Amino acid sequence: MWAQVWGFLYNNYFRLWLKWILRLLTGKCELQRLLGGAEAGALRTLSVEHSLEASKNKVLRNAVHVEETEVEKCVRDIMKEKRIEQKDTRFKTNLHISLLQISGYKKLYLNVENLRRVPYDSENEEHEEQLIELWNLLMPHKNLKARISKQWCDIGFQGEDPKTDFRGMGLLGLVNLVYFSKHYTDEARQILSRSNHPKLGYSYAIVGINLTEMAYSLLKNGTLKGHLYNMVSGLPQMKHFHQFYCYLVYEFDKFWFEEEPESIMHFNQYREKFHEKIKGLLLDYSVVLTLQDTKKPSTEQALPLREHPSPPNSECQVDQLCKCVILENRTSKQLFRKFKLRSRVPQEREKPDLNCLLKILLRYLPPLSGTSCTVKTD
Repeated sequence: MWAQVWGFLYNNYFRLWLKWILRLLTGKCELQRLLGGAEAGALRTLSVEHSLEASKNKVLRNAVHVEETEVEKCVRDIMKEKRIEQKDTRFKTNLHISLLQISGYKKLYLNVENLRRVPYDSENEEHEEQLIELWNLLMPHKNLKARISKQWCDIGFQGEDPKTDFRGMGLLGLVNLVYFSKHYTDEARQILSRSNHPKLGYSYAIVGINLTEMAYSLLKNGTLKGHLYNMVSGLPQMKHFHQFYCYLVYEFDKFWFEEEPESIMHFNQYREKFHEKIKGLLLDYSVVLTLQDTKKPSTEQALPLREHPSPPNSECQVDQLCKCVILENRTSKQLFRKFKLRSRVPQEREKPDLNCLLKILLRYLPPLSGTSCTVKTD
């Protein structure tokens, strides 16, 4: 109650006097002080947005609702209203950027909301194509036998027809899942594999849709402003929302396995705990939460793409090939363990079956791709 009283008194009385005193001392209006002092990013844009919304001047208040095409004119109107010279290019540029970010955020929310309101329609060819694309991205070596099939449970849907699982988030849930699987295919398949853990497993697609709701709610209530204002020095786009979603999926999987919940029945409890963790991170005005940041530990280095090995023609080559075998791991990163294959040496040394040994080893080699792979080194 006291906080509300103080907020009312500050916004309606003390703030006006404080602004008047600071203008006398500095010779600058509040917008000039904000745009001339703070660095580009969330802190500056959020301060400008609050200043405009709290202004008694109608021109300034309306500035937070301008469309992208009207930003330049709005900047001129504000400078004229505050009697700021048009040749002040620094003020003009910084205000232009801040207004683009503010209007862009509102437009992004409208676009996300519109996509969320589109129900999944099995009669819509584009919707069906996206759903099949999701399957092909996650299960490239397994054909889908039928559109209505229990196979959908393999990627974490609840029943034979995934369309029923999109009712809460509409087409937005599917678009998010496809985006993550398309742009971070290796990570998506790895997380899908981890979600099948016998003890700590969870429904991959259902959790993904749940995280769509989390990203949507953070966007809707404005909590995501700091992240987007730091990430984009202009208009936030739909892809920036998708990238934040990808971060949530990647981080939730890590969080889930670190917490080791007793049962999937406790999902809501741990989801809320993860939600609070993300909201805490977003309180930092300098934060940028992207999936790229999670893939840069100091102990990692990029290795070039390996060519497909040719059959060895000597025992020396076999020995070199046998030094490193990639073992299956159940962690978030690929681990390499070096070991030597040992065999009993008969009294009369026989020539090893090199082709047979090669076939065994190649089963452990990762599939070839068009990008470099990242591994953790000792």
